[in-house]
Amino acid sequence: MSTTPTPTPLAVQCRLNGEDTTLHVPPNQTLADALREASLTGTHLGCEHGVCGACTLLLDGEPVRSCIVLAAQADGHEVRTIESLAEPDAERLHPVQEAFSEHHALQCGFCTPGFVMLAVGILEREPTAGPERIRHLLSANLCRCTGYKPILAAVLSAQRAMIAR
Repeated sequence: MSTTPTPTPLAVQCRLNGEDTTLHVPPNQTLADALREASLTGTHLGCEHGVCGACTLLLDGEPVRSCIVLAAQADGHEVRTIESLAEPDAERLHPVQEAFSEHHALQCGFCTPGFVMLAVGILEREPTAGPERIRHLLSANLCRCTGYKPILAAVLSAQRAMIAR
């Protein structure tokens, strides 16, 4: 009887939410699963095929679907999850989080972390993007509850707040 050897874990060194971190992961583990095992459960898993966007986070400032990125690919890179946006002691949320609340851009909340991180990525990379450009970029993620109008309104509101500060 033969047994399949357990793969040797990889030591993935990255800057995770502003802190230098080493994740010990199997070679085939996704970034989403590695983060959830590291107790960062704000990154939600939806389709696990890169279609829905619930698992969106920022990798070197670029929105990516963490369910189709291997954890090993984060080695030497910066990873930002939803947990990075508001400091625990902060009196205020990130402008995108505040806008999502103010504009009722969430209902069940399952897609919200992915949409928030997508919006942060958009607004940090393209701070003066027009409404049509933002609408187009937001169409990459799926929401079954809101009808998207409040999400777009929230992102446009957050854009104004981020430009004003």
